[in-house]
Amino acid sequence: MVKNLWGAQGARGVGDTGGGHHRRPPWYLAAAVVFAVAMAGTTVPTPLYGLYQQEIGFSELVVTVVFAAYAVGVIVALLVAGDFSDVLGRRPVLLAGLGLSAASAVCFVVEGGLPLLFVGRVLSGFSAGLFSGAGTAVVLELAPQGRRARAGLAATAANMGGLGCGPLLAGALAQYAPWPLRLPFLVHLALVIAAFIVCWALPETVTPPTSRPRLRPQGMGVPPEARAVFVPSALAAFAAFALMGLFTAVAPSFASQTLGVRNLAVTGAVVFTVFAASVAGQTLMPRLGVRRALPTGCLTLVVGLVLVALSLLAHSLLLLVAGAVAGGLGQGMAFRGALTAVSDAAPPEHRGRTISGFFVVAYGGISLPVVGVGALTLPLGLRNAGLVFSLCVVVLAASVAGYLLHRPVPESE
Repeated sequence: MVKNLWGAQGARGVGDTGGGHHRRPPWYLAAAVVFAVAMAGTTVPTPLYGLYQQEIGFSELVVTVVFAAYAVGVIVALLVAGDFSDVLGRRPVLLAGLGLSAASAVCFVVEGGLPLLFVGRVLSGFSAGLFSGAGTAVVLELAPQGRRARAGLAATAANMGGLGCGPLLAGALAQYAPWPLRLPFLVHLALVIAAFIVCWALPETVTPPTSRPRLRPQGMGVPPEARAVFVPSALAAFAAFALMGLFTAVAPSFASQTLGVRNLAVTGAVVFTVFAASVAGQTLMPRLGVRRALPTGCLTLVVGLVLVALSLLAHSLLLLVAGAVAGGLGQGMAFRGALTAVSDAAPPEHRGRTISGFFVVAYGGISLPVVGVGALTLPLGLRNAGLVFSLCVVVLAASVAGYLLHRPVPESE
């Protein structure tokens, strides 16, 4: 796993050699594009779930379970292969991630029922799990000296921006082009092939092993000295990712069934908004500092969830978009603040395992609550299930914010 996902440290990259970096190709930007393409593939199905429901015939609960299969894939990849890129090198792991992304797209292209939807989502999760550490690391390591802050922003934009571009692309193609359940994945497959070529050309930033490497599952664990920071930070990330899960799994159904929005391009744009706002929230975090960003992010997350609930009560698309903006800002501040706090609190010898544990909790937030929403739609209906979800996550985020206001996490030196 990456030693510090947001710091300037890490393996010595090709851009660290000193002067003359302006004459070198901007490899870190090329790596960011590869990162974005891979992450976009994980959210391409988001605006299409309603079409799959019509074609195959399944309930909202099944939609959320199919979506949660992605989170299972991410968690498995993090626990099993979270630090493989530190051993094998960044490029082989990124190429493997792109291969899994391509395989996921093929599953959706040839899809003939639920089994391939599940397989495609799990493969997509494997890809995202590999890229979450290796992709961030290679962008930072390829940046020349003097451009590390810009590279951090590029990594953030590639991750969350890529996630947002998936539904934006798929919604537009499904609404205005033929083959709505095939063309979005064919286009993404073409992008993956192009990204594969770019990735092959990227310089390697990790010294290759001189002997056959020993690959062991990394697992997870939280050392005692980091637990006081880990628990509130991980709960903040759980709440932040729950909002993302809501928008990427259930918000399209809210838009069509509750708000009457049938245009898939509009639905994709709404989902894009929350990820774009998350990028903005993450860029604000360093200005606020971890101590203020964590509770501020949680409270902003509460505002976003309240607006989402009001949009369901008032049948207002405008309120849903406002909830996406506020919720995304809060998610970005809370997530980056929580990740930084956990990374700083963990001793170096346990940092990788601790960060893996943090991501396991975070991706639990993106899956478990939305499956709960799907289950609640059976007795309560979609709108009431969304209201219950919003209330539960509001209570969690507000409680974490209150705790952090009374017991702020320590700032790194």
